[in-house]
Amino acid sequence: MRVQHQALTSLTGIEHGFFTRNGGTSSDTYHSLNCGYGSDDDREQVRQNRALVAQTITVADDRLVTAYQVHSPLALAIDGPFTSSQPPKVDALVTNTPGLAVAILTADCGPVLFADPNAGVVAAAHAGWRGAFEGVIQATVEKMLELGAENKNITAILGPTISRDNYEVDTAFKERFIERDSAYAHFFSQGNRDGHMQFNLPAFIVAKLEESNIGTALNINRCTYGEENQFFSFRRSTHRNEPDYGRQISAIALI
Repeated sequence: MRVQHQALTSLTGIEHGFFTRNGGTSSDTYHSLNCGYGSDDDREQVRQNRALVAQTITVADDRLVTAYQVHSPLALAIDGPFTSSQPPKVDALVTNTPGLAVAILTADCGPVLFADPNAGVVAAAHAGWRGAFEGVIQATVEKMLELGAENKNITAILGPTISRDNYEVDTAFKERFIERDSAYAHFFSQGNRDGHMQFNLPAFIVAKLEESNIGTALNINRCTYGEENQFFSFRRSTHRNEPDYGRQISAIALI
């Protein structure tokens, strides 16, 4: 049902999980732990799936919190669930409130879970290429520091993300990166088609984590596209002309 990383499981007072697509109640395209209200899945099924996730990480059902993700560099500190039916449009949530799980949804983008157990601060960030490129990692770390975290004590783990072998982009995509920093060229390798490249999104995200001078930055090394039985993938669904796709959830909490 979930994938964990020893670097986080070893921390006292932290509960986390990079949840797979398995172990839920949804059917057909969404089989079975689809946690995305943005999908066309039955809303009650999604609610039940989220309740299963909350129970697994030992928080109350209504204490599993996600935002309205928009591929932005915005991070928000919270101390409780959102009272509005429309969550704020941000791509990272940070908290120092015990019993509150901050979570993000993905289907190829990078889910990053952060923890400073000494300060009692955790965070979850949605790092697609655009968010990582524009600064969501840095913004998340900055919010953690505002709540008392220290760079050297922060552990960050990148969860299941589309791998370089399965992430083909065009040359214009690469040029956008090179214009920002010529050193970004090493995140690209020759593609299988003329005029196309393979982009190493996981390596780019980990590099951004390392630039933030945190204590530990690691990649769980799981591919959402390649592991069909384990993870939802937007790109895989698109290549197959499927009508929709599920979203897996990644969550972390102070307990």
